[in-house]
Amino acid sequence: MDKRTVENATEARQGVTGHNVRWVLMAGTVAVIVGFAIVYLAFFAR
Repeated sequence: MDKRTVENATEARQGVTGHNVRWVLMAGTVAVIVGFAIVYLAFFAR
């Protein structure tokens, strides 16, 4: 007997969506880029 489990994308997803994870990721990435730009301007742009 072949019992197959059929789930849609939401049911099959292991992690939760939401919780502003996307915004935290983007803010962190922008902060790192700004930080590297400051270090570059302070030490190497002469």
